[in-house]
Amino acid sequence: MKKCFYFFVLMLCAAFAKAQPSSSAQSLALEDMSAFRQQAGNWQIVGDVVMNPSVDVHHQEQPGQAADPKTQKKKKSKEPEVVAEAPKAVTFQAGKGILLNINDATRKDNLVTNFEHGDIELELEVMLPRGSNSGIYLQGRYEVQLLDSWGVKNPKYSDIGGIYRNWENQPGKIYMGKAPLSNPAKAAGLWQKMRIAFRAPKFDASGNKIANARFVSVELNGVKIHDNVEVPLPTGGPIENNEKATGPLMIQGDHGPVAFRNIKYRLMKDGNVSISNIAYKTFYGSFKSTSDFANAKPAASGTMNELTCEILASENAYGAIYTGNITIPEDGDYTFNLRYTGGGTFTVNNEELLSFQRPDGWRNDRKTVSLKAGTYPFEIRNFKDASWAPPRLALFVQTANTYPQALHAFGSFPPDDEATSPIFITPGDGPKLLRAFLDFKGRRANRLTHTIGVGEPAGIHYVYDLKSGNLVCVWRGAFVDATPMWHDRGDGSFKPRGAAQYLFVNQPLAILSNANDPFPDASNEADFRSKGYQLDEATSRPIFKYIYKGLEVEDKVYPDDNSRIITHEVNIKNRGNEQLYYKLAEGSAITTMPDGSYAVDDKQYYIRPDQSIKPVVRTVNGKQELVTPVQGNVVKYSIIW
Repeated sequence: MKKCFYFFVLMLCAAFAKAQPSSSAQSLALEDMSAFRQQAGNWQIVGDVVMNPSVDVHHQEQPGQAADPKTQKKKKSKEPEVVAEAPKAVTFQAGKGILLNINDATRKDNLVTNFEHGDIELELEVMLPRGSNSGIYLQGRYEVQLLDSWGVKNPKYSDIGGIYRNWENQPGKIYMGKAPLSNPAKAAGLWQKMRIAFRAPKFDASGNKIANARFVSVELNGVKIHDNVEVPLPTGGPIENNEKATGPLMIQGDHGPVAFRNIKYRLMKDGNVSISNIAYKTFYGSFKSTSDFANAKPAASGTMNELTCEILASENAYGAIYTGNITIPEDGDYTFNLRYTGGGTFTVNNEELLSFQRPDGWRNDRKTVSLKAGTYPFEIRNFKDASWAPPRLALFVQTANTYPQALHAFGSFPPDDEATSPIFITPGDGPKLLRAFLDFKGRRANRLTHTIGVGEPAGIHYVYDLKSGNLVCVWRGAFVDATPMWHDRGDGSFKPRGAAQYLFVNQPLAILSNANDPFPDASNEADFRSKGYQLDEATSRPIFKYIYKGLEVEDKVYPDDNSRIITHEVNIKNRGNEQLYYKLAEGSAITTMPDGSYAVDDKQYYIRPDQSIKPVVRTVNGKQELVTPVQGNVVKYSIIW
């Protein structure tokens, strides 16, 4: 159990480290267009935008057209003909906070920032209407594609998140682009999150290129779709067909409408911290803390050129003390990241920054400290008495504007080193069912203990909460990571492997005294009793069953629309005259869309109700809810994301 626990702690620490906010992150305020160069007027700042998911920007129908004179006779009428207005792909409201492009035949400029960048970390939210196309050019030269790619099974470089090709045909100047590793794209009209870590090309003093541009990583909706991709040449349509150390951000504006918000960036550089005069002492025995060997006679001692645990003569039951000097190039806040197996301490300038006094850890500890430029003594004490974990020791340092800099030898902590190989579960020829705990929205404090994951061969999956009779999570892509549940004794949980869209957690079916009453926060065992599920003979999919206040309920959840969406069908038996209500969704904001669907949680996903139900949007306890009275025996709706 111990090793599983510490593996879990490591994963949490890594996720926390990645998400740490930076005081140096800069935001584009999007209150006006002052952050950008002049353009033709197709770009503007607005307060809200709605993109009709049913209207393709390239094929808008024109209802009410006059009859074809070759086939029909005109009818005389004294009344003027009323022509219905065609539905619009994009509508917006005045205000601030959203950058919107609506181009036409004459206004179709690319948008270019006033600032220029070299190495950069960029994050933003983007929204595309159906059929639209744009792109983000790092340094104005290396494009990450933006496209309505919802539902694409095998994405290409031309799909959203792809690194675009160029159109050269001369040998040595051709770059064929790079397809994303997967397609976690959302449906048209929803906000999608993108994070890009980019390293600019490097040049020597004579101007010769010595390193290619590189996308360290690209993430779309929380899923990594590129990992360390070199781009040796500018992609198609650059601001200039050359390469430089710096350049502006450029957004394509001539291919279709696109909207952005929450644009943030950090201008990055390589760190220049160094360590020197490294010495070591090693000890062997079953130590429980650093004090057990701090004053003992060492088994061996010496100096080394690089910080490494590879000097150990045993892989377990050891202690080690590493000392040396660390040189800080300039005043600032420095974050030290010590990774190691076992326990240990880390001291800089006689101040203990980190301490963990157990012999069986797999640690990833961080501490930020303000330091003046200069050289300081450091000491690391490390011990381990856990045969399952290999000897590991790593020391990284970074500032708000520098990349993590490794101060240890490669072999002392190999990249992507894990305590165990991951255990991934995939569906076979039919649906795969797996009972486990689910940490709702990835948070251990929000653990659901009666959930079941259902994976489909077509790559669309969901988690159902048996305790509340509720659909709580949907996603596309790979199924689940069962490592936390099945490695060693495990902790009972699994994790969705795709871009998980979490829904809500409480009971969706309730008898209310009036339409404004809140739904129960938790299911009352006296009122609600799960009866498990049975497999449908035709599809092998589960049909979930429960009893709520004497009502017998069956839930069917299945892929729909070529496995792009999930439909939920709730069947209620032996109904009486109860005032029965069903909650379809809840979130910070719910918007009624032009096509009759509802955008939930500030346009994170859609609910499309069946024509037989008429839901309303209401506000309860600071949240908006989409609720329908249950008039008959069936509630049916689809989830689109």
